[in-house]
Amino acid sequence: MPNRPINRQLILNASMALRNSGFNLMATLLLISPEVFLSSPNSTIFPIKDSALVNASFPPWFLKHLLRYHTSPLLFLMDNLLKKPKGSCFPTLIHRKNVAVTMVEAKERLLEISHALVSHPDLFLEGNLAIHGVLGPFSFLGSGFKDFDKIWDFSIQAPICDSNFSLVSDIDETKNLTEWTKIVCLLSSNGFVSFAIGLNSVLDGILEDFRDLYSVTIFTQEFEFLASPSPVLDRVVRLHILPQRVTNSEFAFLPDKKLLGTLLSSQELQIIAGLNGSQGIFINGVEIVAPEIIASKQFIIHEFLRLFRWLSFLIHQDNST
Repeated sequence: MPNRPINRQLILNASMALRNSGFNLMATLLLISPEVFLSSPNSTIFPIKDSALVNASFPPWFLKHLLRYHTSPLLFLMDNLLKKPKGSCFPTLIHRKNVAVTMVEAKERLLEISHALVSHPDLFLEGNLAIHGVLGPFSFLGSGFKDFDKIWDFSIQAPICDSNFSLVSDIDETKNLTEWTKIVCLLSSNGFVSFAIGLNSVLDGILEDFRDLYSVTIFTQEFEFLASPSPVLDRVVRLHILPQRVTNSEFAFLPDKKLLGTLLSSQELQIIAGLNGSQGIFINGVEIVAPEIIASKQFIIHEFLRLFRWLSFLIHQDNST
């Protein structure tokens, strides 16, 4: 779909309305780069109050990216939003990153979207553009995100919604679950960019299938499999994740040839402590060369040299279907 023509007068009017209401940063971004946010026939923007971003040292491109997450390719007046039930989702300009209605009180005209209160409803309404100001960002922006060039959309923590745009898992409900966003960021910043991107691309499916996953063990290396078809990529990633946290010393104390289940259904990994005179830990015949390169209370990541056995079988299985 070609980008819609930019109505300069509409942009000027919207920017002025934002500035008059205290959304100076968002007003400037909209004025400088309107094509980034107004690429669809209709748009609803939820700008963030300046006070919520005053202490953040995000680069301009990241703020543009964040504003894209605060923009929906659908047109909503406040009355439309108040009619949405709690738990309903709608899309944003970030692919596969939705937002959800987390509180709605129609009589009081109170609305929260992804836990951010709509403080300035119908701030600007003109043509195919609606703007509603919110008090804070839809996604938690932690202080741990420093290497912005590597994380891109990994730092956008979005609710999980199903194909009918109904909320499956809220961000707040998963605070005590596996810290997937942190895992993806750490993988990327430690040089495992390919695996980080692959994990991020199949994460929604993992979250839907494993809603009560509190800890994981990940086996990684810097290998290129992103060109694989999506079903293959999903199976590759799941094969390299255990639904439990296992340290290197715990592997050593497991019975010889112990089988451990993975996130890939019906596929297990065989653990051997010491092979061919080596003192190392071998997973499906592949040695862990750098144990516990990244670890927390909820997850642990081990590095190995090459792909597990069965990987070629998985790829062949997909190509033959």
